[in-house]
Amino acid sequence: MRAADFMVRSLEAHGIERIYCVPGESYLALLDALYGSSIKVIVCRHEGGAGFMACAEAKLTGKPAVFMVSRGPGATNASIAVHMAEQDALPVILLIGQVSREERTRGVFQEVDYGQFFGGMAKAVYEINDGNRLPELLPRSMRLARAGVAGPVVLSLPEDMLRDDVGEPDIVVFPPTRVASGSAAVNDIQSAINAAERPLVIAGAVMRSAEGAQALKRFAEAQRLPVATTWKNQDVFDNASPLFAGHIGFGATKDFSKQLREADLIIAVGTRLGDVASLGYSLPTTPRPEQTLIHIYPDGKPLGHVFATDFALLANPVEVLNQLSSVAHVVKSQRESWISTLHGSVLRMREFVSREMPDGINFGEVILALQRHAPKDAILTTDSGNAPTWLHRHFVMTPQNTLIGGIVGAMGLGVPAAVAASLVQPNRMAINIVGDGAILMTGQELATAMAYGANPKIIISDNGIYGTIRTHQEREYPHRVSGTTLVNPDFTAWAKSFGAAAFTLTKGDDIDAVMAAFIAEKGPSVLHVKSSAIALSANGDLPQ
Repeated sequence: MRAADFMVRSLEAHGIERIYCVPGESYLALLDALYGSSIKVIVCRHEGGAGFMACAEAKLTGKPAVFMVSRGPGATNASIAVHMAEQDALPVILLIGQVSREERTRGVFQEVDYGQFFGGMAKAVYEINDGNRLPELLPRSMRLARAGVAGPVVLSLPEDMLRDDVGEPDIVVFPPTRVASGSAAVNDIQSAINAAERPLVIAGAVMRSAEGAQALKRFAEAQRLPVATTWKNQDVFDNASPLFAGHIGFGATKDFSKQLREADLIIAVGTRLGDVASLGYSLPTTPRPEQTLIHIYPDGKPLGHVFATDFALLANPVEVLNQLSSVAHVVKSQRESWISTLHGSVLRMREFVSREMPDGINFGEVILALQRHAPKDAILTTDSGNAPTWLHRHFVMTPQNTLIGGIVGAMGLGVPAAVAASLVQPNRMAINIVGDGAILMTGQELATAMAYGANPKIIISDNGIYGTIRTHQEREYPHRVSGTTLVNPDFTAWAKSFGAAAFTLTKGDDIDAVMAAFIAEKGPSVLHVKSSAIALSANGDLPQ
């Protein structure tokens, strides 16, 4: 058996159903081994797009997802997805075809030292110089990608190694690492909750599974605790619940942030409590929080790392919350007033005032129409930039939805994520919100959707500017526009050229009627919105 054939059998045994790739001559043996395999090879149009698809699958399923690229330029193009997988804590495996073993260290064509290149981003980088090490290193990589804080693992595969004769080794699947339930700590946590008048739960990405969302709901409702979700994880808790305390991240208003800081207890579950989740290390404050801080996470690295934490618990937060849902507890009378205050702030932020804009459609109107017509279980994928701010502010999400957005803030995620989501869960509608800047970074993956029968729905906000950078520019250098203006193609014609259905919204059109037709379309479709640059984001207008 060739090493490449063993890799494919091992990946099948690990439950890998598809691999995203841009083909390269450095791993031809692996492509050959995949011929006739149960693993579907999804051929993409750019390595960054392939990596973003793997990131989206990992975020959607919680299981390892695989993409593969060729050496040198292919690997450097793939690095954007490796960075996202590290920042967003996603179990992603990158397979790179490497130069042959005898050529290593000679500086030959497209040679890169991947240990150095990916060492600061990946949980591990293994260059496998002997095919007989694969039975150990491949299952180790699959386990490591999911263990503790999930993240990327990179395997560098010299092209001649893939042809090694490895005999008939056993295929081993390492069991996932289990984290203690934290049973002994439940009473101490409960005592802190009972003593608090203004407790606040901050819930992060570890709660994204169906079990996590259900545990969070039961815990919050049983204990009467308000829940705020971290940046781009607002789908872990019902945004319509009176216990919903908002979405913590970029664009949080001063009043909203001030109210959250009045908490006297913070219970951080399933979040690393990074800079965005903590409002720039102000909720809680560093190094000494103003509130009692309980931090529950399945990996010890973030616990007590930035904050002086009163109670740091290395445990599975889902199991801990399930236990806390059924223990005896006390609810102070002040709690209901606190809950009402926080949710009232959320409702005020969600209010939308319709305004006629002179230069195009107010994109918020489009998101309100999307809320009316999208399926209740829609998968929503977002890119970075201003267009998704309307979704975060005004779309009322629930755990029936899945939100796939990059905490890392990389442009180009949205379209590949929607394509992958449609392939992985074809029974659900995958809807992408993207700006005119990001769409041309990876929008060519619409061709991948057409090739494999995916049915993404892509909503493009076309306002002719790099909006987020223009916002910063106007703040720092008012009325000195430099380097942020875009010249765009006709995105309606662009969509049609791929064979997708295309819809256009311009000022004066019936937004609701066009949105209804767009959502009703069965195949891949694009909604081209000529949006206002003045109404730049849900967080504020462009200065005039």
